[in-house]
Amino acid sequence: MLMRIICSLGLLLFGLVTKIDLFVFISYIVIGYDIVLKAITNIAKGKVFDENFLMTIATIAAFVIGEHPEAVAVMLFYQVGEYFQSKAVAKSRKAIEGLMDIKPEFARVKQNGNWVVVSPDTIKVGDVIAVRPGEKIPLDGVIVKGATTIDHSALTGESVPVFAEENSEVLSGSINIEQLIEIRVTQVLRDSTVSKILDLIENATSKKAQTEKFITKFAAIYTPIVVIAAVLIAIIPSLITGEWNHWVYTSIVFLVISCPCALVVSIPLSFFGGIGAASKQGVLIKGSNYLERLNEVDTFVMDKTGTITKGSFEVIGIFPDKKGLEEDLISYGVQLERHSNHPIAKAIANYKKGVAEVEMTGFTEKAGYGLSALIEGKKVIAGNERLMEEEKIVYKVPKVVGTSVHVAVDGEYLGCIIVADVVKEESKAAIKRLKEKGIKKVIMLTGDKKEVADYIGKEVGVDQVYAGLLPQDKVTKVQELIDKGEKVAFVGDGINDAPVLALADLGIAMGGIGSDAAVEASDIVLMQDNLMQVVKGMDIAKQTERIVKQNIIFALGTKFIVMLLGIFGIANMWLAVFADVGVSIIAILNAIRILPQKNK
Repeated sequence: MLMRIICSLGLLLFGLVTKIDLFVFISYIVIGYDIVLKAITNIAKGKVFDENFLMTIATIAAFVIGEHPEAVAVMLFYQVGEYFQSKAVAKSRKAIEGLMDIKPEFARVKQNGNWVVVSPDTIKVGDVIAVRPGEKIPLDGVIVKGATTIDHSALTGESVPVFAEENSEVLSGSINIEQLIEIRVTQVLRDSTVSKILDLIENATSKKAQTEKFITKFAAIYTPIVVIAAVLIAIIPSLITGEWNHWVYTSIVFLVISCPCALVVSIPLSFFGGIGAASKQGVLIKGSNYLERLNEVDTFVMDKTGTITKGSFEVIGIFPDKKGLEEDLISYGVQLERHSNHPIAKAIANYKKGVAEVEMTGFTEKAGYGLSALIEGKKVIAGNERLMEEEKIVYKVPKVVGTSVHVAVDGEYLGCIIVADVVKEESKAAIKRLKEKGIKKVIMLTGDKKEVADYIGKEVGVDQVYAGLLPQDKVTKVQELIDKGEKVAFVGDGINDAPVLALADLGIAMGGIGSDAAVEASDIVLMQDNLMQVVKGMDIAKQTERIVKQNIIFALGTKFIVMLLGIFGIANMWLAVFADVGVSIIAILNAIRILPQKNK
């Protein structure tokens, strides 16, 4: 195309200098033959009123009335505009393709004692693969040998590498930085994280925003109207005044001005760029309609566990009964709890590293009560208040919200360890930012106890808390809000959140720890499991909306003014070219501002 533009321009200039019209005509053929062919082909298919038809009829009419150079100029500048448009679209696609670079090309699996490079889609669940430093992890799995640092930036947008060791889960598409690791595969390629992300990105542009749909419908109605108007401008004043050349020329100018290219191209490009920019931040938006809907939401409803809180227990307090008992409380607690698979027991067992294994006999675990065993001949128990009461041990409950694990040795009470699902560091700040952005209400729903829910709700600053809910109760609460006319976004992560995610006006799922069902049912996926990503998504949605509005106002406003000038014979063909091609180029350049930039 660039060569055709240069060639056509050279022929036009040579024709003007030598005053040989043949070169001007050849210049037109070089630059405009494909537009004319498209117009003829589309007419044969019944698609008459498009930009190809407008350009063809305007330029041929200009030739008929003797305006040869201007006919070529219109087609030449139109193709210049198309060239810039194609470069802009290519840039936006390249930005998206850069995100899709995460697709694994090979996997290294052990066969007959040797490591063999194979296609990732041949690997089965349970196979062990090796990943060398600098290589992409091809499939989801768990590290069974080695320790390294993992770069998740392509998946989550998180630039800080994460340390991973044996038993750590790793995601396909991330990069192994430091050491050779061996991974036991937990998902085949079609079910892996990388495949889901690629599928989301590839399908995102198929779901159009309301603004895009409006522009498409607008162009379909607008184009035939302006063609009819141009015909009337050419005929009616000519019949009255007899100045056919003047009014046919005016109608041609009117046609060139009226071409809706700027809107038809720049609006979808703006949304496409917004989706790309959000993906770069680890916010996967499944369609431009959902990007647009982010600007309409006025109420956020959030699940507690895994969304506002980490979804994993941690020790948040050690309360010895007497001074000097803290070491024994921790030591006996860790030794006993490390033999249980209960999440609370695991939290205590992981609280302190390096507690030596000691002789233990008679270990028992009583559901709903706790644990007991003989450690070095001493009877050690650890559990809740019911266990202490059963053993007739006097205990104390600290005024801290969480699960109490009391420890006693040979009937002597050592103290209490408090375990809780802790609030994520960013939750409070994210909720505050959402309110600053005009969100009227933030509501937390949870199946947890009211006491715990109220405490966490107050800590992070939500407006309302509903506790003790079953999955169907969450659906009912969200439906009540929708029935009141509120635009509701629900943020959740678990499989029991899938029905609510599907019901809400906008479903937002935590993609890192979120269940497959939750990710499938959602409209937006947060790859970092971080509520601050919702804020980033809203910023991008708002910027996209601004760009779309700017382009609509600028394109329609400029065209309307120049069309009026054209009707009154004030605008010439050069101004018409600016109103078409110039406006298109400016609108396209404005649209691509939002595209993700390369890291410097």
